[in-house]
Amino acid sequence: MEATASARYLRGSAQKARLVVDLIRGKDVNQALAILRFTRKRAADGIEKCMRSAIANANEAAEKANISIDPDDLWVRTAFVDRGPTKNRRRVRPAPQGRAYREQRHFCHVTISLSNDERPEPGKANGKAAENKPAKLAESKGRKRGGAAAAPRAKRATPKKEE
Repeated sequence: MEATASARYLRGSAQKARLVVDLIRGKDVNQALAILRFTRKRAADGIEKCMRSAIANANEAAEKANISIDPDDLWVRTAFVDRGPTKNRRRVRPAPQGRAYREQRHFCHVTISLSNDERPEPGKANGKAAENKPAKLAESKGRKRGGAAAAPRAKRATPKKEE
């Protein structure tokens, strides 16, 4: 069973929120909440609220489907951050010599998806690609280079004269 929650218009840039979201992706819910609680980043508070909302959404969906679900079995399936609007959210800061600097207030949208399904093992997903790579590498080394690298250089028609 999957449950999703999104928090929109969180204050702070998407780049800074992605630093926090990268810490919790793929972790158990309890471990992710502990990481968010003790992370010293401003974005962690809003992301923690979104995580708790996703847990509540999972419980609600399970009750509607008449399924018992243990919140401890949930894990973070996907978590991503999108850029929010900055248009019409500009402020003016005084600058030297009567000028003014424009500051943009950044916002971001966080989406977290939880699941209690079995986790895919990382070795199996990448194992197939790892097997094909050495064969492809050996095949590419055997090929001749084309283009200007393979063409012989033209010799000069007249030799240089010495004076």
